[in-house]
Amino acid sequence: MDSLQSLPELSSLSTSASSILNAKLRTDYDLTQAPSLVSEFLTQCDDLDRSLIHLNRTLESRIASYASFSDRVGNLFGDVNSKLTDLGSSFCSRSSLSDGEGLGEELPALAKEVARVETVRAYAEIASKLDNLVGDIEDAVSSTINKNLRKDSTQNSEEIRLVAIKTLKLTEDLLTSVTKARPQWARLVSAVDHRVDRALAILRPQAIADHRALLTSLRWPPPLSNLTSSSLDTRKSNEVPNPLFTMQGDLKHQYCENFLALCRLQELQRQRKSRQLEGHNWEVALHQPLWAIEELVNPVSVASQSHFSKWIDKPEFIFALVYKITRDYVDSMDELLQPLVDEAMLTGYSCREEWVSAMVASLSTYLAQEIFPIYVGQLEEESVTGIRSQARTSWLNLVDLMISFDKRIKSLVEQSGILLSLREDGTLCKISSASVFCDRPDWLDLWAEIELADTMEKLKPEMEEEKNWTKKVQGAVLSNSDDYKCPAVSSSFFQCLSSLIDRCRSLPTVSLRSRFLRLAGTPVIKKFLDCLLLRCQEAEGLTALTDDDALIKVANSINAAHHAESILKEWCEDVFFLEMGLDQGDDLGESIAEYGGSKVPIEDYGNGIFHEEIVNYEDFRTQWVEKISIVVLRGFDARCRDYMKNRRQWQEKSEEGWTVSRTLVGALDYLKGKMSVIEENLNRLDFAGIWRSLAAGVDRLIFNGILMSNVKFHDDGVERFGYDLEVLFGVFRAWCLRPEGFFLKASDGLKLLKMEKKQLQGIPTGGEKWMKENGIRHLSVAEIEKIGKNRVFTK
Repeated sequence: MDSLQSLPELSSLSTSASSILNAKLRTDYDLTQAPSLVSEFLTQCDDLDRSLIHLNRTLESRIASYASFSDRVGNLFGDVNSKLTDLGSSFCSRSSLSDGEGLGEELPALAKEVARVETVRAYAEIASKLDNLVGDIEDAVSSTINKNLRKDSTQNSEEIRLVAIKTLKLTEDLLTSVTKARPQWARLVSAVDHRVDRALAILRPQAIADHRALLTSLRWPPPLSNLTSSSLDTRKSNEVPNPLFTMQGDLKHQYCENFLALCRLQELQRQRKSRQLEGHNWEVALHQPLWAIEELVNPVSVASQSHFSKWIDKPEFIFALVYKITRDYVDSMDELLQPLVDEAMLTGYSCREEWVSAMVASLSTYLAQEIFPIYVGQLEEESVTGIRSQARTSWLNLVDLMISFDKRIKSLVEQSGILLSLREDGTLCKISSASVFCDRPDWLDLWAEIELADTMEKLKPEMEEEKNWTKKVQGAVLSNSDDYKCPAVSSSFFQCLSSLIDRCRSLPTVSLRSRFLRLAGTPVIKKFLDCLLLRCQEAEGLTALTDDDALIKVANSINAAHHAESILKEWCEDVFFLEMGLDQGDDLGESIAEYGGSKVPIEDYGNGIFHEEIVNYEDFRTQWVEKISIVVLRGFDARCRDYMKNRRQWQEKSEEGWTVSRTLVGALDYLKGKMSVIEENLNRLDFAGIWRSLAAGVDRLIFNGILMSNVKFHDDGVERFGYDLEVLFGVFRAWCLRPEGFFLKASDGLKLLKMEKKQLQGIPTGGEKWMKENGIRHLSVAEIEKIGKNRVFTK
């Protein structure tokens, strides 16, 4: 009992002593072991006393060394003063003996000697200041160690630590000025840095250890045992108050002082790294997570993992718990801790952002270590056995949870006014659970493969349903107000593709998004184009496009291709896609063949990530529009062969009651019927290309088949030819006001035939001048002479 009564009061013990006793004396049995515990403590005290004696001797030797150094510096200054005195007397004596002879030779040497002496004096002064400052730092660190060994009050330790930090700041400021003003003194700076690093190696762990002890006194982290899966979505738990808000008195003062000390130490460390790495372009390496916030998150992460292990098959609960903890304590970061960070002048740090990013990092680490390996193993087992499992569904569900979680986390950060869309990728990486793919691109490839298979599975029944190719999408109008008459399957295709693209928006870096789209998005686009090509080839193979149904089938495919091309072009104008295109352009050594495509010239990447696919759709559309024009032109040619072969009709009048040649009527009827079908089913832009191409083809056909075939035109024949052309122009007048402007050669030929005899006689001598005066612009001189020779004047 006497020994127990001699124990000091609990309140008089330091925090570390209380923690040790609490750990050693937990049960009644532990009390029976008290004598052995006392002997153990006495042995430790003896060891510590010996260490203290050793430290005191070391300090005495360093003080003696410093005194010796000071004496040497004093002797050096004495020598300098004596030399300057001798130099002055020598200069005076030489001046009295001569009238300045040799003075010009002495002055440079004198100036050089003075500069050297001044440099030595400055070096000695700076070295003395730095030695004093570093000595003060080492004394403060030694005092902090002694205070902890003697179990003095924490408050005194904090005061000593504050003195050490202030001295460190003065030392760093002086080193910075020396580095800028005297870069040749690198060895002096290096020597001081070495001693400061040794002091920091002791000071920072002590500050962190004290910080952890204070958090334990605050009962941090708050208990999570009362959380259940049903309570995760509630706003806040009233049963678990925030310890950061409830702390009071000396405990609050100690915590704030310790938090400030950690922040100041980190800012000091940042300044030192900035000085040491200056000129090396390593600014990113200077930004580290906030140490004090990490100390808050680490115990929370450890406590949470006991819950996570129960929810391996229910990852939604894991995300809900992390979000709840992050949200419930984020306000204290702004209200209590951010002012302390600002007071420490730790620039570029937001406590809210650091808290959120640290919590997200702990979640990402758990996902990478525990969740994803399980899913990868299931996928590998599925590939080996060939038995379809729930692995792909589980993977997609996990990605959905990550995307939803990241959106909610992003809103938490943006509540502080930080616009993440204007920040660099590094910020997004810190607050995104999808950052797990940054270190494991092979998992990103797996995800893209699963997404591609899932998208193809969704699109397959849509593309196999024939009515989706004939049913037009109502109001399928893009931002440029062009109606492409696209089939319903095109709308379904882009809905799936848009969903795929939206899912990759959660990836935190441009390179990851680009890689994902190359692996998952590009094959979908190419698959759709392959399907369009197959349908057109089937239609061409069955009827050579002579049947209206085949034309309609090809027209629908062209509509779908033009719609796809327009949407891809519009997407590529968005910054989201432009960045990915530029990212591909920056990586000159990377082949697009890695992502399933062919190599593309590097200058094309700036046009967008889908540039190659857009070009392929353009080529497909151009090819099949041209094929439709050729098919219709061939049909027209076949039906007007009798009309072309009848050379006598140009010497006769038109038949009674006919304003057009009878043999041309069938061809014109065929032309109008085909164009009506095409116009009804094909989009306006591609239809314009078809009728213009067809007009040019018919113009060449008539010009070469009639005007250039040595046919003799009489007056009645010219009139008949004019009527035929007017009816032909009438077919195309439904699509333009002046169709004769698209029949250039036939119109100029008719103009020649209608000329008077005297006008035509001027052709041989007039040449190009005659052509210009008579408005003939699209024929050569030889063609004009040939037509002129075939004109027969009967009057």
